[in-house]
Amino acid sequence: MTTTTLPRPATEPVTPARHRPRTTRPIPFGRLVRVELRKMFDTRSGFWLMASVAVTAVLASGAVLMFGSEADVTYANLSAAIGVPMAIILPVIAILSVTSEWSQRSGLTTFTLVPHRGRVLLAKAVNTVHVGVAAMVVALTIGAGTNLLGAAAYGIDPVWETSLTDLSHIVLANVLGMAFGFMLGLVIRSSPAAIVGYFVYSFVIGNLLVLLATSQEWFADINRWVNFQYNQTYFFDQQIVAKDWAYLGVSSLLWLVLPLVIGAWAAMRAEVK
Repeated sequence: MTTTTLPRPATEPVTPARHRPRTTRPIPFGRLVRVELRKMFDTRSGFWLMASVAVTAVLASGAVLMFGSEADVTYANLSAAIGVPMAIILPVIAILSVTSEWSQRSGLTTFTLVPHRGRVLLAKAVNTVHVGVAAMVVALTIGAGTNLLGAAAYGIDPVWETSLTDLSHIVLANVLGMAFGFMLGLVIRSSPAAIVGYFVYSFVIGNLLVLLATSQEWFADINRWVNFQYNQTYFFDQQIVAKDWAYLGVSSLLWLVLPLVIGAWAAMRAEVK
């Protein structure tokens, strides 16, 4: 009895995974932007926060008409009144757009569908700018309508002393506030803690730096270089010169850009549960 040995079939070489052709295309960035924008409005908190932009703009401008005098009915006063609630609401929207992935545990789904977290975070950042600009355009449009209404009610000509440059500075100041909220969301990644941190920064730290500048002569010369909150709000109602841009640039590096880089690095590596 003989044993016949059959030849072993030739095996194809195994191709490493990194050299295999892609069978699916990555999700287009434009679609990511649209999805992340929709997620900002899907929740009740997100919807009512966005709705409150228009509501508070109407209330703030209406308060100027009801409680102000004829001399107060100017577009500059109405823009300033609208800017106060916007400076509070818009950064909270930016915070929630980031922290919802961790606080509401949607990040597991998001980062499974899009493993490259950097693309998701970049889409959120793009939407932060878009929402900030769009919200301010809506608010300032409401202010313009209220200015016309107030002028008609008092029988006077509407006052439009605010230039397009001044309006662009107001929009920039609010976008910077949203960027700061976005940064806090990346660094802290907890909705309550990030919101509390924003209000501490806005109402405590900035005022403490101003108080230190008024009481300590050595700090008075460097306050504008390190006080980002003061430089941001300075753009709401002041005439801006070249040195103001330098103050804003240096202080934003300390308070915004550097923490934003650190927060993005941490969010890219943070565990999602």
